[in-house]
Amino acid sequence: MDSAVLQLLVLAGIAIFLILRLRSVLGTREGFEKPPIGNTRPEPLDAPRRDFEVIEGGPDSDITDHVQEGSPAAEALAAMKAAEPGFHVGEFLHGARQAYEMILMAFENGDMDALVPLLSRDVYESFIEVVEMRERQGLRVEASFIGLRDVGIVTASFDRDTREAEVTVRFDAELTSVVRNSADEIVEGDPNEIKRQKDVWTFARRMDMDDPNWQLVATGG
Repeated sequence: MDSAVLQLLVLAGIAIFLILRLRSVLGTREGFEKPPIGNTRPEPLDAPRRDFEVIEGGPDSDITDHVQEGSPAAEALAAMKAAEPGFHVGEFLHGARQAYEMILMAFENGDMDALVPLLSRDVYESFIEVVEMRERQGLRVEASFIGLRDVGIVTASFDRDTREAEVTVRFDAELTSVVRNSADEIVEGDPNEIKRQKDVWTFARRMDMDDPNWQLVATGG
């Protein structure tokens, strides 16, 4: 046999041996493959997420964010939500903030007509008495609302029979206020001084009413 042919057969044999050896070590791959990491089977679309745990019947954060869990106020707020599923404590407090500023500024400026739907009869009468007394004395108030530093629920109650709900809210506000006489002289306050005012107001509403507005039924400091 020609020596050249013999040499080619030897080289071919060596090549086949190397290929078989490499396949036994590396295996076979087609295209680009990522190395397998753990279980690569896809999860079904309805599989529960693993980064949090849902606890059925757990605390309602809409309540526990504002009052202590298990307190009488928390139980009353839960009863309100059961009686009216559309009621949310966070939204109530947002509305209470707006109502506080509206009522306070209307009272300071003597614009009582705008407050009729927002006040109970007793509160309206006590407010109008103060406004009329200022007018008889020739006094007027100039007030500017700066903002609220804090708002929080003090207590809450719910009557399951009458479905009457009451929520008492604490307001910590900042405003400027001066009282001027008929000669436009300042007799009280400083227009450049921001003062803090703390109020505790109670709002009431029957939970089965179509009207979503709450009425101010009591005030305190």
